[in-house]
Amino acid sequence: MPATDTDSRLLQRLTRGDSAAFECIFLRHYQSVYRVAYGLSGRRDVTEDIVQETFLELYRQPPALREEGSLLSWLCRVALNKCHNSLRSERRAQEREGLVYVDALEPDYNPEDLLLKSEENARVRDALAQLTERQRSILLLRYAGLSYAEVAALAEIAPGSVGTMLVRAERAFMAAYKKNSQPDSQPDVYPLERAKQ
Repeated sequence: MPATDTDSRLLQRLTRGDSAAFECIFLRHYQSVYRVAYGLSGRRDVTEDIVQETFLELYRQPPALREEGSLLSWLCRVALNKCHNSLRSERRAQEREGLVYVDALEPDYNPEDLLLKSEENARVRDALAQLTERQRSILLLRYAGLSYAEVAALAEIAPGSVGTMLVRAERAFMAAYKKNSQPDSQPDVYPLERAKQ
């Protein structure tokens, strides 16, 4: 199957049961969906589950989309909804059981690199947590590669407002990020870019 097939054509094939079309869609959009989910959840294990559930939903019930380019928006919306549900149920479970979750260490990092990356990711997650849900969603969707029109549709805002809201969200994020950074360290100009790598 040519990699240049449009999402619409791949979706048509998927509705007819073509598993190669699903694989192509998965490979094309996995990274963007993962970034959105990880930006909200902040945990690899949760993110992997959410991404898997998102693509499983696509496989079981492919959407009937009218516009080209809207498949990534649909996938991100499903992932965002699953993230919000997961975060709500995790908060309820923590309140009930008083649990504290700790990310497992990844064996392919040396301890110093792991510590630095972990601290950076924690500062980014802390800064994102201080934003409103809408600001957080707009930033994550835009940094996942969605267009202004797609962000507008997913965030349910006017397309002309995306730029202004994105600038405000970025300013709020940077203010929170700088506040969370150690006073003697120089924060990155684009910490969201580094965190998604």
